[in-house]
Amino acid sequence: MTASSLRVAVTPLRRDPSRRRGVAPLPSVDAVVASLRPEEPLHCLRPAAITAAARSFVEAFEGRTLYAVKCNPEPRVLSALWRGGVKAFDCASPAEIAVVRHVLPEATIHYMHPVKARSAIRTAWRQHGVRDFAIDSEAELEKIFAETGATSDLGLIVRIALPKGKAALDLSGKFGIAAEAAPALLCRARAAAQRLGISFHVGSQCSDPAMWSAAIARAGDIAVAAGVKLDILDVGGGFPVAYPGDDLPPLAAFMAEIDAGADALRERLGAAAPEHIWAEPGRALVAQGASVVVQVQARRDSSLYINDGVYGSLADAGTLAWRFPLRLLRASTASERVFTLFGPTCDSLDRMDGGFSLPADVTEGDWIEIGQLGAYGATLRTAFNGFDRGQLVEVSDAPLLRTPGYAVI
Repeated sequence: MTASSLRVAVTPLRRDPSRRRGVAPLPSVDAVVASLRPEEPLHCLRPAAITAAARSFVEAFEGRTLYAVKCNPEPRVLSALWRGGVKAFDCASPAEIAVVRHVLPEATIHYMHPVKARSAIRTAWRQHGVRDFAIDSEAELEKIFAETGATSDLGLIVRIALPKGKAALDLSGKFGIAAEAAPALLCRARAAAQRLGISFHVGSQCSDPAMWSAAIARAGDIAVAAGVKLDILDVGGGFPVAYPGDDLPPLAAFMAEIDAGADALRERLGAAAPEHIWAEPGRALVAQGASVVVQVQARRDSSLYINDGVYGSLADAGTLAWRFPLRLLRASTASERVFTLFGPTCDSLDRMDGGFSLPADVTEGDWIEIGQLGAYGATLRTAFNGFDRGQLVEVSDAPLLRTPGYAVI
């Protein structure tokens, strides 16, 4: 089974042609574009930046770092994370588990999707040796008991819901057991699990470090009500990365709140306190590790029609109106102007209104690099309207934007 055949979430990107020729990857995006003059989206992967970001997080976090594979399952991304010290992976499907197991046979895999098909539980347990599963309901617990035999090797992580906070995307609307129901589920899980934990997710792109310590305190309330011994506290993901206009606290500020919350939890629970802390960063580790080069196909006043869009790698730029760092890949002395971007499909919803500043003389045929797309960029591509072609190359220059507290390269 090849690595490309495992990438079932998206149509596989065509590989870097320099690798087929046995030539070293070009050092910069500019050099690649000058050489290839691409007329399809060009995904520029920066493995060194991913490794550096992973190492920054692993060194700052006191516990086990689980990479959220959903952000980007590209095999080269997984390998770069491994080099940065990430040895455990948060998977949400059998396909993600298979990719990680194929690329990194020695990796520790945790199945952290709270709702799973019975066949998926069996596959993870029997074929891939997965032993830790997230749950947020009695029904899910029953499924896991039935499909694993509830052996003594089982790890269960109860995901709790949180009130809506200051994150860009609330993630408790779909998953997480309510506080009043959580103690009973913890008690049932404790009776069968060798490892028992509580997890939560403060929401994607959460810029308030205090949300983590508040969530840990909420987990402590539930643990006290349950009266059980915890082995694991999983503080989830949500760690933010910088986008244009953001003013984020440094990584150390988030870690300080987690450390303070964990210390308070240990003091409160005493011997019942968890010995292990996990985190599930995704975007924070890989966003700066890739960009996409697009070509302008037409210009109409302040509108640019480009060859990638909402149904391609720019879903967040359309659906969420997020702004991304970008630059024109040629010299220009023109003043900046704000543009609306339109993708290549025939759907009028293929539109990005975030306000993208570029030199006023940008025109048809120009190339634009759009950064911070290592997370939820290539992963969200579709084949709608036949615009599913793209190429993946590896570069070694620095990302367009840096997130405070993370090394770049």
